[in-house]
Amino acid sequence: MLRPRKKYTIHELRQLKGSRVLTHIHVKSPEEAAAAEAAGIDLMSCSFDSPEAQARFPLLVAAAPNSFLSGSTPHGLATQEEAIRVGFHALELGASSVYCSASPFIIEAMAREGIPVVGHLGLVPRHVTWTGYRAVGKTAEEARRLYSRMKELESAGAYGAEIEVVPHQLATFLSSQTTLILMSLGSGTGCDTQFLFSDDILGEYDERLPRHARAYRDFQAEYRRLQDERISAFKEYVTDVQEGKFPDSAHLVQMDESEFEAFRNSLS
Repeated sequence: MLRPRKKYTIHELRQLKGSRVLTHIHVKSPEEAAAAEAAGIDLMSCSFDSPEAQARFPLLVAAAPNSFLSGSTPHGLATQEEAIRVGFHALELGASSVYCSASPFIIEAMAREGIPVVGHLGLVPRHVTWTGYRAVGKTAEEARRLYSRMKELESAGAYGAEIEVVPHQLATFLSSQTTLILMSLGSGTGCDTQFLFSDDILGEYDERLPRHARAYRDFQAEYRRLQDERISAFKEYVTDVQEGKFPDSAHLVQMDESEFEAFRNSLS
């Protein structure tokens, strides 16, 4: 089994295609990145789509220095030049590659400059006005369009593609028909990586879990417990102040009485 000296290169990922399924998580904080590296997660991605996310990105890189980390570029890149600037900025801050859901026209410009790019197939949440929230590729016609789109990304120079909520038989077949590293988000086990968001794995929200996801913890319940503890602690503080119980002698700085008396005498 291939193990990189430090972190995966694109060359190594291509060598691994078809040999095993890599684990893949979208993380959003240095703590999550550090935990993913400690847990042995193969690949990570995170947002790189806003000034705030870009400022936070080096912290994630530092938290997981031995991990392959992709940055998700902003949606709506207007020009090839803008895409190239964003891509190189991500690489300069430590990204191993960039994710881009834009057209092959945009992806080709980045790939032409040597920027490792991941494209997108299947359901695109920001494009649901065209499809609705549903699996994409359940008909022969849609499957053919997905195949054609995959080949366009391949020709554009992408090294991989996230494949989101596509029937598992189709996703498995597509993975066998391309050199792209296909990253399955809700598209079964026959692709090259198994991708989930940390929010889903950790159970960080109250909404219904997506069909393709699994929650391994219930952080939302823990957040509610912590909020209750915050409120209780603040209430106890209010009561202690009102009743004169805080601060007590243990929290006070004591001045020697002779020095205090000397100070008072100096005023008169």
